[in-house]
Amino acid sequence: MVSPPELFNTQARAAFRARAKALGVADFLHQAALLQVQERLQDVNKSFTKSAFIGWLPEVWQGFGPDVVVPDDETLALPAAGFDLVVHGLCLHSANDPVGQLVQMRRALKPDGLLLAALFGGETLNELRYALAQAEAAVEGGLSPRVAPMGDVRDLGALLQRAGLALPVADATTLTVTYETPLHLMRDLRAMGEVNAMTARRGTLRRETLAKALEIYQAEFGLPDGRIPATFEIIFLTGWAPSATQPKPLRRGSATARLADALGTTEFNGEPDD
Repeated sequence: MVSPPELFNTQARAAFRARAKALGVADFLHQAALLQVQERLQDVNKSFTKSAFIGWLPEVWQGFGPDVVVPDDETLALPAAGFDLVVHGLCLHSANDPVGQLVQMRRALKPDGLLLAALFGGETLNELRYALAQAEAAVEGGLSPRVAPMGDVRDLGALLQRAGLALPVADATTLTVTYETPLHLMRDLRAMGEVNAMTARRGTLRRETLAKALEIYQAEFGLPDGRIPATFEIIFLTGWAPSATQPKPLRRGSATARLADALGTTEFNGEPDD
């Protein structure tokens, strides 16, 4: 059987991350995601005895105290049923097989173990995506994938069910960061290790295309003080390894009370009044 082509070039992704570490990583979005993860863990009425972290910046994510740290390779180095908590740290959006990663994490969980994954969502860098697309169409007469595609919260939430996780929840938070110019944003993206590593990407932007993109970004999104905004949407996926102790939905038709009575309304059966 022929394997589908990889969406992301894993060697290029590793090189971009290594360059970011060498220059000094801009890790403020990882720190923001970690705070959200810690808040969610505090809301869970459960004690965790052994946890694992998956990602490329474990030094930032030590705040929740993982026992084991593994890189976000396509095949995760996690033993089966070895943990009651697994956290995936802001890199699932660049996985070639995100469902496969979720399945591997589910298998690494003990029954009733918790999975928490943070990743960038579809609203991330929408301003930059728009400016680059408009500029490339105007200057070069076509489009190429300059910003990697990212899923929306509904689609990503469905992945939890496909991976066999129970009680799935997906929610999102949006952060807006302002920069002096779009070039400053692009430099920060390099420092984040979030350079486009798509297999289908073209080479560097032509000078004329880049200049047009900067012009469009400033004209369409520029703020009154001259700075430009950049949107980062972080989606949080939460799911549990199935367990017999978890609550189950009631069998359809087993209700003992009418919804209309609970709401204090009159039930309408679709037939006209006499």
